Amino acid sequence: MATLDINSRIPLWNPLQFQLAALDNKIQIQPLLRHYSPKFQLALAKIRPLSTAHAAINSCRRSSSRNGREHDSQTSVKCNVFNDSESEGDRKATNSIRDGQFVRWFREAWPYFRAHRDGTFVVIISGEIVASPYLDAILKDISLLHGLGIKFVIVPGTHIQINKLLAERGSNPRHVGPYRITDSDSLEAAMEACGRIRTMLEAKLSPGPSLCNIRRHGDNSRWHDVGVSVASGNFLAAKRRGVVKGIDFGATGEVKKVDVTRIRERLDAGCIVMMSNLGYSSSGEVLNCNTYEVATACALALGAEKLICIIDGPILDEFGRLIRFLTLRDADKLIRERAKQSEIAANYVEAVGDDDLESQEFYKFKESIPLLMNGKSNATFQNGLGFDNGNGLWYGEQGFAIGGQECLSRQNGYLSELAAAAFVCRGGVQRVHLLDGTVGGVLLLELFQRDGVGTMVASDVYEGTRMAREADLAGIRQLLQPLEESDTLIPRNTEELLEAIDSFVVVEREGQIIACAALFPFFEEKCGEVAAIAVSPECRGQGQGDKLLDYLEKKASSFGLDMLFLLTTRTADWFVRRGFSECSIDSLPEEKRKKINLSRRSKYYMKKLSPDRSGITIT
Repeated sequence: MATLDINSRIPLWNPLQFQLAALDNKIQIQPLLRHYSPKFQLALAKIRPLSTAHAAINSCRRSSSRNGREHDSQTSVKCNVFNDSESEGDRKATNSIRDGQFVRWFREAWPYFRAHRDGTFVVIISGEIVASPYLDAILKDISLLHGLGIKFVIVPGTHIQINKLLAERGSNPRHVGPYRITDSDSLEAAMEACGRIRTMLEAKLSPGPSLCNIRRHGDNSRWHDVGVSVASGNFLAAKRRGVVKGIDFGATGEVKKVDVTRIRERLDAGCIVMMSNLGYSSSGEVLNCNTYEVATACALALGAEKLICIIDGPILDEFGRLIRFLTLRDADKLIRERAKQSEIAANYVEAVGDDDLESQEFYKFKESIPLLMNGKSNATFQNGLGFDNGNGLWYGEQGFAIGGQECLSRQNGYLSELAAAAFVCRGGVQRVHLLDGTVGGVLLLELFQRDGVGTMVASDVYEGTRMAREADLAGIRQLLQPLEESDTLIPRNTEELLEAIDSFVVVEREGQIIACAALFPFFEEKCGEVAAIAVSPECRGQGQGDKLLDYLEKKASSFGLDMLFLLTTRTADWFVRRGFSECSIDSLPEEKRKKINLSRRSKYYMKKLSPDRSGITIT
């Protein structure tokens, strides 16, 4: 859904919906019309009821103003905007439109409900957001999403509050790199800040949903329970950072191990888990740890589906545009380019190795897509030990620390957060979302829309997916042959496959072709044919077919195509579930119609491509 950002976001639907949205958001329509075609403006001018209603309201306001009366709770202005049968009918039409939008949104959100349910999301809320008025709305949305079955671990930032307490007590914060030097005053401030923030977040998560609108559905004792149960505790084992390069870090801690078992018990019991940056040593000490190190270690140890970082601004490119998506490879390259000017970027390079993703031995890769530490390569993360590359070589850090003066000054923007995102992607967390917490409803907009509103760093969007080469011919032939023998696909001989090889896409895993598909564009008609989707039997049920279809859709969009079509005899259900609708043979390009073998009695299906704003690019 396109938006026009003037004073607020105005959805661009049809003319009637446009007027409704403009009135609801108290925005004048006339200044916006220059953004629309003459045809749209003409249709807008023909809509009487809202224009009449608007004029009547303005008339009442002018009348009240002439009589010197103010509008307040004690004044009743008798303006019957809907005072005839035409207006009453149009009001019903307006309500019908809004009801339809509500139903459509719920249906569009359904796949996301299913996809996210029972997932474990670790959420970092930056200290800037914790100290801002934006926190309440974010916590309400977390409570809502928790009710939909998402398991949350929240790690709130504390550095703003710690620094404020130190300033009130006449002390100055001290940092070396991303770590705070924690003397006795700093430790006391950290303990006080963590306690205050934990109590505040528990209080804000305690209210349940409003009851006034749901009583018509009957009474239920659950409505009167506490909104969300929040669990916290000594889930974090830590060790002193000690003396590094002659600098004594005092009571600063490093993550030693995350108590995954007890955290899982709380999550499975329906609680939101609150992790503070305070860790506990084996000798009974309280240690002040780095918030991002805690959160990244927790995401890795839990095997979380997502790490979500809620920060106080967007991730922008050099032209000031939002970066919507970065592959792990792109993020890694960007961080390495800044390593000389950013200490935290340099720390990242030191942690993961000097060589980039295409050449380093520590991680295994196929083509340009990494096979990461989630059981598909030799490098694995072990809670309490770190990363093992399978050869007895360990990188012992549990998480990735960011902070200090570099983050406070923002001299390198949000490069530090990007480095943390790339680090956990290497460890097997498939998605990291960097979200601007000042955007209203940012969690909902990111998680329940295809393109989202933040920046996503992903390790596996099209893992191993690439355009086919002649050397892949045998692998493609092996995948297609069983389907051709069962009459699911049209038989193609070797010469035909070789001629069409540039139109094929393959998925390669450990040197083997495990899936393939083809896209044949018809540029004049701005459409393309999807054909020959095949997945090896041992890899079926793992989403490889969906990955290929999504790849082909983005490839088609990059060609400027508007529609996809296909012919099928036995797989119609699979395609219908993915947005294809049956059509007639007349809907297909004439060039294609001439080549169709009518004796197969294939069914024809077509899908209109939606504008792609995800930022995901393919080659």
